[in-house]
Amino acid sequence: MVSNISSQDAELIDEYCHHLKHEMNRSDHTIRSYRSDVQGLASDLQTASAQAQDPVPVFREITLEELRGWLAQLTRHGIGRTTLARKSTSVRQFMAWLVRQGIRDDDPAARLVASKTASHLPDTLSKAQMRQALEGLKAKAVSTDGTQIDPLALRDLAMVEVLYSTGIRVAELEGLDIDDVDFSRAMIKVTGKGDKQRVVPLTNPAVDAIEQWLHRGRPQVVANNHQSPAVFLGSRGKRIGARQIREVVNAVLKDLGTTSASGVHVLRHTAATHLLDGGADLRSVQELLGHESLQTTQLYTHVSIDRLRQGYRQAHPRA
Repeated sequence: MVSNISSQDAELIDEYCHHLKHEMNRSDHTIRSYRSDVQGLASDLQTASAQAQDPVPVFREITLEELRGWLAQLTRHGIGRTTLARKSTSVRQFMAWLVRQGIRDDDPAARLVASKTASHLPDTLSKAQMRQALEGLKAKAVSTDGTQIDPLALRDLAMVEVLYSTGIRVAELEGLDIDDVDFSRAMIKVTGKGDKQRVVPLTNPAVDAIEQWLHRGRPQVVANNHQSPAVFLGSRGKRIGARQIREVVNAVLKDLGTTSASGVHVLRHTAATHLLDGGADLRSVQELLGHESLQTTQLYTHVSIDRLRQGYRQAHPRA
């Protein structure tokens, strides 16, 4: 429990998180974010209203004016608009749950609105940059005559091929098990947000890279007496973590030397954009990425159109 939150408020937060996990089937990552946001609200209001007192409950008495003041204070402290929007959503959903539970008669957060987030197109790599990145990884993984291999470089190549092939999230790659790979159909089964499963196709290079890793690299990395079902392992032979995957991808992006893009989501954005550039149906891309809303997927059409516009201006003599 956060030290300056009342035990009553802490219990409500615990009950809400239990509801998110067992009734709403939210992911652990989502639950951690919601918990952090509502704990922050209780802590900040406690600091502002009861600095010299023992923690007092705030959720049962909080008003819309106090909630708006809280968001304004966060804004003054330099919190970004995207984070403010997320916190606002977390608080609205929590307060609505309090009303449904009969803990409150009114919902002060129903009209709580954070400032709109700025429109921002995601960073992507060009096809030439992706080709350069994959060729660089392959050169590190296997010697030119094919006799010498670097097992971890084989793993990195396979991970990047899968991320670019499918556009799956880092948590989905982390959770991928050997039994989830169907080599005969060139497909993988992934578990996404809310434990929802979907099947996505693999490119031939991705299938080849996974096979090379499993047959030539993974046996050299797996820990003694540790039978992990995971496809991808860390250097200690256990299932690789999200942090290690991010480090691998960031190193690949840095080695390119031609982009300021960073973060593992760049490969997800790139996969979606290249599919749409190639004429893929928007709903097919939505299903591939595991987006609940088509509106989320439509963001990539803006990236694709922006590239088309740039190419048009460069190529057309009167543009």
